[in-house]
Amino acid sequence: MAEAIGQGGGLWAKDETGNVSGSHKARHLFGLAIHLEVQGIPVDTPLAIASCGNAALGAAVVARAAGRPLAVHVPPWADAGVVDRLTSLGADVRTCERNDDEVGDPCVLRTRELVTEGAVAFGCQGTDNLLTIDGGRTLGLELAEQLAGCGVDHSRLFVQVGGGALASSCVQALTDAVALGVLPARPGLHAVQSEGCAPLARAFDLAANADDPFSDSHMWPWEDPSSLATGILDDVAYDWQPLVATMLEDETTPVVATEADIAEAHRLVHAHTEVPADPTGTAGLAGLLAARREGTRDADEPAVVLLTGIER
Repeated sequence: MAEAIGQGGGLWAKDETGNVSGSHKARHLFGLAIHLEVQGIPVDTPLAIASCGNAALGAAVVARAAGRPLAVHVPPWADAGVVDRLTSLGADVRTCERNDDEVGDPCVLRTRELVTEGAVAFGCQGTDNLLTIDGGRTLGLELAEQLAGCGVDHSRLFVQVGGGALASSCVQALTDAVALGVLPARPGLHAVQSEGCAPLARAFDLAANADDPFSDSHMWPWEDPSSLATGILDDVAYDWQPLVATMLEDETTPVVATEADIAEAHRLVHAHTEVPADPTGTAGLAGLLAARREGTRDADEPAVVLLTGIER
C-alpha cells in the first residue's frame, strides 16, 4: 500500500478489525467493565451509551458478557442491521428524535439524562466517564511495542477523530511508552476529520491564535454532519482539549479529508491488504492522503495509521 501511494518513508497500519465486535471500541468498554467490578457497582445498575455503530455494538457485547443492563440511544437513521444486532444482544435500544429547542446530539443528551437518574455512562468518551480512556490505552501501548519492534523511532500518526477518545487514549499511552523507554519519541499526532464534520479542526484554528487555547468557546456543535465515514460524525469532539494541546506541542495540525480522500483510502486498503475495514476505519489513511496532497507532510516521512472498524 505504501508503494501504491508513493510513501517512501514507509507506512505502518495497525489492524483493529479482529477485536471483539469488530473494532477497537471494546478495548475502552472492557476497561470500564473491569472498573465496575472492582468498585462493586451493583450488576443491576443500568449502563447507558449514545451510539449507533461500533461503540454501541462493543458496549452491547461487553454488557451482555458482564450480565449488566444496557440502554443504547440511537438516531432515527440508525442502520436497521445494527439495531437488530443490538436487540439480539439484549440491549434496550431507544430512538432519539431531535427537538427544535435543543443544541447538540439528542442521543448524547438522552444518555446524560439517564446518567443523572443513576445510570453509569458506558461509552467511549472520556468527558462522560474518564475511566474509558484506561482501556483504550492498551491500543497505544501495543502500538508503541510494535513500532519499536519494527525499528520505527520517529513517525507521524494519523488518527480518525469523532469524539476524540481513540486519539486521546493513544496519545496518553504513547507518552507513557516514551517515559518507559519503549520509544525514543512519541509519534507526531495528526487528528483526521472529514470535510462534512470537522469541529476539532475548526477549534484548533481558533485555539492556535487565541490567548486561551482551551476556552470552551472554541468548540460548538457542527451543523448537519455528513460523510461516508459515518463513525466520525460526532458533532462535537468531546476530548478536544488534550488533542489540541498535543498538536500544539507536536507542532502538527488536524487534517480535513475530502470525501474523495475517504473513498480512495477505503479502496486502497481493500485493494492492497486483507483488512476488511469500513470507510471510518480507513479514515486515518484518508488523512495521510490529504496531508500529502496539501504538502503538509512529505512522502519520505514514516507514517502510521489505525484501521479501526470492520465493514458490515
